[in-house]
Amino acid sequence: MSTTLRTALIGIVLILLGGFLANRIQSVSGEVDVSTVRFAGNNGLITHARLYVPNGVTNDNPAPGIVAIHGYINSNETQSGFAIEFARRGYVVLAPDQTGHGYSDAPAFANGFGGMDALAYMQTLPFVDTDNIGLEGHSMGGWSSLVAASVLPDAYKSIVIEGSSTGTFGAPDGTATWPRNLAVVFSAYDEFSQLMWGVEVPTDIRSTDKLKTLFNTDETIEPGKLYGDIDAGTARILYQPPVTHPGDHLSTEAIGYAIDWFDRTLEGGQPIPASDQIWMWKELGTLLALVGMVLLIPAVIPGLAKTAPFQSLQGTPAEPKPIVGGGWWVGALVFMALPVVTLFPFKGFSEAWGWQASAWLPQNITTQVMVWALGVGIISLVLFMLWHTLLNRQTGATARHYGLATSQGFSFSVVVRSLGLALAVVGVLYASLIATAYVFDTDYRFWVFAIKPLSALQLRIALVYAVPFSLFFTVVGILLHGQLRKGDWSFRRELFVNWVLLMGGYAVLLIVQYTPLFLGGSMTIASEPLWTIIAFQFLPLMTIAALVFTVAYRTTGTVYTGAFINGLLVTGVVVASQATHYAF
Repeated sequence: MSTTLRTALIGIVLILLGGFLANRIQSVSGEVDVSTVRFAGNNGLITHARLYVPNGVTNDNPAPGIVAIHGYINSNETQSGFAIEFARRGYVVLAPDQTGHGYSDAPAFANGFGGMDALAYMQTLPFVDTDNIGLEGHSMGGWSSLVAASVLPDAYKSIVIEGSSTGTFGAPDGTATWPRNLAVVFSAYDEFSQLMWGVEVPTDIRSTDKLKTLFNTDETIEPGKLYGDIDAGTARILYQPPVTHPGDHLSTEAIGYAIDWFDRTLEGGQPIPASDQIWMWKELGTLLALVGMVLLIPAVIPGLAKTAPFQSLQGTPAEPKPIVGGGWWVGALVFMALPVVTLFPFKGFSEAWGWQASAWLPQNITTQVMVWALGVGIISLVLFMLWHTLLNRQTGATARHYGLATSQGFSFSVVVRSLGLALAVVGVLYASLIATAYVFDTDYRFWVFAIKPLSALQLRIALVYAVPFSLFFTVVGILLHGQLRKGDWSFRRELFVNWVLLMGGYAVLLIVQYTPLFLGGSMTIASEPLWTIIAFQFLPLMTIAALVFTVAYRTTGTVYTGAFINGLLVTGVVVASQATHYAF
């Protein structure tokens, strides 16, 4: 059995095992019925949600309910750790996609982020004890929960806000009596402490006037201490688990605090200790499936290249003419540093230019990523052309040495057929994703990174963004294969170098940002919490990109197939995970 076939079989096994494991944990081994629902809210906007109903819950035997709402640029699956544990304890759980997120109607931020529509829908379910409904929301989901609590003040009994705050971004100000029975879970290393509570150091929220007013005390708030009275609806408690803002979703402690609070404030739940948790096995399952999909890549690319439509694309890379000597290290450092040092300033250009969400570019964050990518691509291309013109042309370097032409020269038909091969490769990978979603009701994900099926609208959006992203990856491919590749490298060494070059800069950025935060201060650039968290997604994205580039270039000898595959894959991942801000 060839290495390629063996790798493909391992990938398929991991997809099947991971999907099965994730499905069994999600449904608590069949003890919870998990389904998707759609319902209309204000302005006719349709909300998509995942509904968890424990076995034995009926109209004649209603159970308490919890609405669990995700944060900005996420979807309902992000809350699965909370939802699984709540459902295990007998709660009916509704985990909606916020407006403009996942498969809910756009635009983002409409209808109080969608929380009030979800709470109103929960109130209509005949198998829910409507006198015992809790609200749980992370980050913007906390604001969504608070808006719902203000619009429907008699429709809930208690609330947990994770990494969130009252009186922020449209959420009403908190008082000693509102909202009813509130737990604040704000992690010790939360990146959003300035936005949420007005302090740069997360643990300093304990002494803020905003939190003291909410807790009805003049003293510094003590984590874990109960303030107010549960029976009177004025109970307050602060928890500060030792994790980051997105770390709440991977924290047994953060999830355990939410379990404990609802156990204390809602009636009808089952007394399973908060420390008894299984959700992490679902994370492992979807991670295994994600790794399995990635392992299909080195098999699918050369496999499809051998088929009749794409046989002519097979070729051997030209002997490289890269930067030599110490200059290679300078080029490598520039390659890694340029995207990182420009990330924060370049992503703001679209806002500075007054670009508004439109039918063509409806996702603000995706548009910002696109502007940054094009800016990096243009600068990189200019630097590359200067190097070629002033230095490398003298060595006899041509388009062939940069992966832009075959041994017969440049051909537009090669570009077109490379696009066809890329579409076929992405089609196979996407088919595995669709099959996983259909059979196991899961996708490929771990923590803040997810590869999930596109809705019809998201597919239409992706077709527009795919063009600039593919151009960006074409430039990246030219640099990797034409400027930084050496001819004596083995496949493993080339893959490792490409991985370090593509991913290393973002890893350094995260280390620089988080080191002072973990030492008890704030991030180095404290004004960029959202984009620092977004940078985490570059680690898996660029890992996949490195594999695609290495395999595709060695298979075809040109940059086009790898660039197109990466452009399509990255666009699909980004569009499916981002918020849509334009109302179609």
